[in-house]
Amino acid sequence: MSDPRTRGGGSRFLYEPFDRASARIDAHERVTEERWKALERRLAQIEDGLDRLEKRVWIAVFGSAAFLASELAYSIYVNSP
Repeated sequence: MSDPRTRGGGSRFLYEPFDRASARIDAHERVTEERWKALERRLAQIEDGLDRLEKRVWIAVFGSAAFLASELAYSIYVNSP
């Protein structure tokens, strides 16, 4: 009888043992990489949203300051002799 570990042809998967631990680690690394990419993409979206919000807040602040300055100038103009 021939030794089953002797290679005589056919698929290498018939003769080489399957390294399950290595395959699980590789799969875990791929999943982790995809999750990391998704996290980075979501963080970029959040940063963009915060930038837009910051612009809106500054517009509101400057708009309020302009309104108060115009009201002050109008009250000085009306009350001047």
